Amino acid sequence: MFATIKTLIRGIDARAEERLSDTYAIELIDQKIRTGEADLTRAKQALAGLIQKSRMETRQLEAVTTRINDLTERARAALTEDRQDLAQAAATAIAELENEQAMRRRTVDMLEQRSLQLRQSVESCHRRLMDLKQGAVAARATRKAQTAHSGMARNTGPSDTLGEAEALINRVMSAEDPFEQSEILKDIETGLSHGTVADDLADAGFGAPTRSTAADVLARLALKN
Repeated sequence: MFATIKTLIRGIDARAEERLSDTYAIELIDQKIRTGEADLTRAKQALAGLIQKSRMETRQLEAVTTRINDLTERARAALTEDRQDLAQAAATAIAELENEQAMRRRTVDMLEQRSLQLRQSVESCHRRLMDLKQGAVAARATRKAQTAHSGMARNTGPSDTLGEAEALINRVMSAEDPFEQSEILKDIETGLSHGTVADDLADAGFGAPTRSTAADVLARLALKN
């Protein structure tokens, strides 16, 4: 039972971590790129140090080789003149220099090998960083598009902002005209009181007029004249 609960907790934590990573994916990418750039800078500095050390050792090796060649020529000249004592001293010095030469040659070879390996690593890291930076540009563009799409999707859902605006416009445009409604109500009331029947009969000449007409006004004006 306890093992099952632990497994469930680990699963929940993993999903929460994934959601957090998705939310801050761009920030995490940028941080990893910065870390990679810092590592690359340190690697370049280390490579520069190796190359500098290799050059120094190469110069020392060349200097030792030059001394060996010089002492060898002098030792031959001493032997030619039968100066065994000088030739012996030169031989001793040459032997020590040859040992130093061998040691420095090994050092130079080792430094060149390490420099080559580190240079390859630096170049590989540089290429990967360039790819990451291009990927980060694409990721930012994708995230912006996703955000814009999400906003438009919200405007077609239950809280449709644009839809609500459209509905308000339709409500205003389809609202009833109070004046027109008042006139209709008057017509309805007149019809219910049968007032229109009397008007129709009076207009046809049956009974006294129920309302004044333009003809009545003109006739009255003529009589006054």
